[in-house]
Amino acid sequence: MTETPAPAPVHWKLVIDTADPHAQADFWGAALHYTVEDNSALVERLLELGALPGAATVEFHGRPAFRDLIAVRHPDDPYDADSGTGLGRRLLFQRVPEPKAGKNRLHLDLHPGEGRRAGEVERLTALGASVLREVREPSGAWVVMADPEGNEFCVH
Repeated sequence: MTETPAPAPVHWKLVIDTADPHAQADFWGAALHYTVEDNSALVERLLELGALPGAATVEFHGRPAFRDLIAVRHPDDPYDADSGTGLGRRLLFQRVPEPKAGKNRLHLDLHPGEGRRAGEVERLTALGASVLREVREPSGAWVVMADPEGNEFCVH
């Protein structure tokens, strides 16, 4: 009897629509202690090949970057050194023309650790987040916050 190999886990990233991908990458990189990806070598190669117009790029932290998207990745996860693209846990921010409308259908929950919620809320507020409300329910307590573009997230 031949055993069927278990399917490999599906690689994924969370994509977030935004008006300013680079500002969101800076915020969420700092909020999560993630690394903002450096795709400058890939951008430069694509520009040299004529495969990417200059108008599709911006200068970001002194390096060329894609104008309409940028990602943050967990600092311990692998990444492709040639492109700067993370191969693990990532948030990708992509520019969209329309503003956020309505409540998020998906949000991040941050878990800073026992007894550290107040300090984390203070740190995130200093980074540009705002407190929307504090929740206390029989199932637990958390703070609902919004990132600089109004996307809700919770700190437990």
